[in-house]
Amino acid sequence: MMDTADQELIAQVHPPDWVNPVPADRYNLVVIGGGTAGLVAAAGAAGLGARVALVERHLLGGDCLNTGCVPSKTLISSARAHLPFSDAMARVRRTRAAIAPHDSAYRFRSLGVDVFFGDARFADPETIVVGGQRLRFARGVIATGARPVIPPIPGLAGASPFTSESVFDLVEAPPRMAVIGGGPIGCELAQAFERLGIDVVLFTDQPRLLEREDAGASAVVEQALQRDGVRLVLGARIGRVDVREGVRAIAYEAHGGAGVADVDAVLVSTGRTPNVEGLNLDAAGVARDPSGAVRIDDFLRTTNPRIYACGDVCLPWKFTHAADAAARIVIQNALFAVGPLGRRRLSELTMSWCTYTDPEVAHAGLSEREAGERGIDIDTYTQPLTTVDRAITDDATDGFVTIHARRGSGVIVGATIVAPHAGDLISEVSVAMRGKVSLGALASAIHPYPTYAEAIRTCGDLYNRTRLTPRVKALVEWWLRRRR
Repeated sequence: MMDTADQELIAQVHPPDWVNPVPADRYNLVVIGGGTAGLVAAAGAAGLGARVALVERHLLGGDCLNTGCVPSKTLISSARAHLPFSDAMARVRRTRAAIAPHDSAYRFRSLGVDVFFGDARFADPETIVVGGQRLRFARGVIATGARPVIPPIPGLAGASPFTSESVFDLVEAPPRMAVIGGGPIGCELAQAFERLGIDVVLFTDQPRLLEREDAGASAVVEQALQRDGVRLVLGARIGRVDVREGVRAIAYEAHGGAGVADVDAVLVSTGRTPNVEGLNLDAAGVARDPSGAVRIDDFLRTTNPRIYACGDVCLPWKFTHAADAAARIVIQNALFAVGPLGRRRLSELTMSWCTYTDPEVAHAGLSEREAGERGIDIDTYTQPLTTVDRAITDDATDGFVTIHARRGSGVIVGATIVAPHAGDLISEVSVAMRGKVSLGALASAIHPYPTYAEAIRTCGDLYNRTRLTPRVKALVEWWLRRRR
């Protein structure tokens, strides 16, 4: 049952009384999907004078507003404040409603975008049909996103599992919850729900959490979750789930032993699959790759040169900011590039991301493993938070800053930060990488004291000390002797 906040949300992102406009004869751009990628593409193109149509079948704002970033980060902050569970979930709904006007149908109509609600499908390589209306375009954009996957574990589907799309509908706290999946979403929500008073057990089939991150970062997060009370079952193989009198019994094997975990709710976070069903991509000449994602080139073009794609439906990075960045490339390439002139490439992006556990884990660029796979020789500089004064004053010394630089040059190729507000700190490194600012130059930038960002400056100091070779040191000592 929807509360007042839910009703306010729906009134903005899918107004019940909305009437689709009469289509233009032809659009510069027709965008399918009203999540971050689609909204950025539509608003940006319209702001530059293009005639734009936007089609959304459900709720504008997509995952980020409705089931992703906004509700999850609100829940995390509520858990850190130790709110009662019901108050935390009510705050999630109020926050979504408060932010909804940014993504509302009325706002986009005021920007000059024709907003259509309904299921879209391609009729041919340059026409989309929605609600019986035909939208012809010079360029099209597929930005339909992705959805959570329920793994084929026997009995799991019958246990009414939650996903990130449904878990924020909870009103009362289940006493016990199993989280299946040790990636960013699983770790974030497991910690948050444990702090909100739920007894959480987390299962992952991987040997450690956050498999994509450096092992040191994973270790810090594992310790943090265990300290908060989350039970971790690593390297687990779940055999089946049985439901008896409302209790979900999860049978599993791990490290050569077998066990059964009885819980009252199950949250699944094991990956996502692209939303392409019903689009009739074959009629548009748009191909998919083996994973089911829309196939794109480095310019975000599909196999139909009139049609582009961006966001979770095609990108390897399932992040709001990645969708935003890709949508900006689409605007440039679809509307303003002339042949090879003015085109932007996806591969030019320096991607960063953050997992919002406590402490946070943020990353940009290459990991040590990825650098090795590409044959890039690197030097790695690490500053533990145990020697950072601000971390000591905050009693938050579980973490570190690690920066990888090309051997002998100080050119930054990647970084990992595990710290409070790591997601904010990583942007300094991302800007340095984008601007080709060396690690040594970061050491010369003044950082306020005391802050966690001092750890970045200290990594620069560590690099500068490596430049003081025995020969240089001997020359310095000779010079100073002459100055006595």
